Amino acid sequence: MSRADFRRRQSRRRRQKLARMSRHLPTFILLLAITVLAGGGIFALYRFVLAKQPDGTVQVIASSGQNGSPNPNGNSPSAGGASPGGDSAGGASGGNFGGSSGNSSSGASGDSSSGPSDQPSAEAPQDDISRLIAQADRIAMGYDYDKAAELINSSGLDLEDSRMKEALARYESQKAALVPADMNAVTHIFFHSLIMDTSKAFDGDSDSANYNSVMTTKDEFLKILEDMYQKGYVLVRIHDVAYEAPDENGNVRFVKGSVMLPEGKKPFVMSQDDVCYYPYMDGDGFAKRVVIGEDGKPTCEMVMDDGTTSTGSYDLIPLLEDFIQEHPDFSYKGARAIIAFTGYEGILGYRTASSYQNSPTYEADREQAARVAQCLKDNGWELASHSWGHLHLGVADGPQAGFAIDEERFRTDTDKWEAEVESLIGPTDIILYPYGNDIADWRPYHQDNPRFAYLESKGFRYFCNVDASKPYWTQMGTNYFRMARRNLDGYRLYEDLIQTDPARKRLTDLFDAAQVFDSARPTPVSWSYQK
Repeated sequence: MSRADFRRRQSRRRRQKLARMSRHLPTFILLLAITVLAGGGIFALYRFVLAKQPDGTVQVIASSGQNGSPNPNGNSPSAGGASPGGDSAGGASGGNFGGSSGNSSSGASGDSSSGPSDQPSAEAPQDDISRLIAQADRIAMGYDYDKAAELINSSGLDLEDSRMKEALARYESQKAALVPADMNAVTHIFFHSLIMDTSKAFDGDSDSANYNSVMTTKDEFLKILEDMYQKGYVLVRIHDVAYEAPDENGNVRFVKGSVMLPEGKKPFVMSQDDVCYYPYMDGDGFAKRVVIGEDGKPTCEMVMDDGTTSTGSYDLIPLLEDFIQEHPDFSYKGARAIIAFTGYEGILGYRTASSYQNSPTYEADREQAARVAQCLKDNGWELASHSWGHLHLGVADGPQAGFAIDEERFRTDTDKWEAEVESLIGPTDIILYPYGNDIADWRPYHQDNPRFAYLESKGFRYFCNVDASKPYWTQMGTNYFRMARRNLDGYRLYEDLIQTDPARKRLTDLFDAAQVFDSARPTPVSWSYQK
């Protein structure tokens, strides 16, 4: 073969090879494109998933410091009580510990700033240190600066970081600015179940007058909270006001508490009676029961018009929780209100009374009520007795008439509350007298008072009557602490609303009744408390 023929053959083979390859070129291009797109998609997905992952290990808890004990001995109460008609003082005469609300001038207008100064920025935390400081800041907003500092110091994070140093310095500065609150001037306000639907509560049936007199509406309650917050009130536990402690000889006795707050802030105690949701309240615009929410906090269930059950803020407990979440500086070191139970229909909306023991849900109700009670205590609420049968435990109407019920009935009722309520909620040392009906007059308790001696033997140390004749009243003995409460219900709001003499208005230290009174209420509001 000549050289020319060899070149021609080689050239022909190359052309044939290229022709064969060109037929597969579109396939090669398509495969390349698919590979590029798939790779890009995988990369984008990886970046997206990575961005969703937390870049730290510090858990942010959006709540104030609720586990700190206000007392040096670490004691904390827990118990309950309730009543068919609720509990309130309403008589016109003042200073009667048997349940009258009395008149007084309180006249304090005292505005003050509504929160601690030098609060940190509300920007979303971005890393471990920022999240830790956000958690500590929330605790500090409840005036527990030591707990906030301890959280940072024990975190294991870099204490030399400038943000950590700044936070610790800020807590120290805010703590140094605190002043002792006057523990002799602590007011105690109370409510019954809040009216959620006024059209049902005030529908003219046989219970309407009672609701109008002793209940408070949701709108009124929220206005009261806001007004008291703006006036500088801070919620404290009754155990913050006074508590038992050993003296220099080791003898346990009551001492006044020490609450440190910013200048202009004023401590107060709150309680709610009859948190039992009695059957007669069904369909009248109230919550049905207290439950544990998905966030682990107590909330309420309410039956809607269509018969379905809704979970939400349908009474004082979740409404106060909501308010404190929005205003952490309204609560001193995680304080919440006192919740009081009777026992004759059960507690918290569960039919736990022995009269329901044949109900198919009896045991389940008792178990769930106990879980809800523990949830309340875990979240800072104090529980109290309101007697088992909502009885007049104290003196009769006439000062010389003696006790309203005999000694045997008094002890039987106290024992039944212990067996049917305290067995579910745990020990308590607080009793809120039904009708505000105290077991003595204004003079100190003594051991020769058989009712005081019996209640003390059952572990009670805090005794609360009702007396709206003055902004505050307390009495401390070596083994007890007494405190008067003020009823903020329809009757009291209306009486303040129509009072033309400023010196005889009773609520002006807290709020202006004209701005709080719910226009949905029938007027006039007379005292109508079914006993």
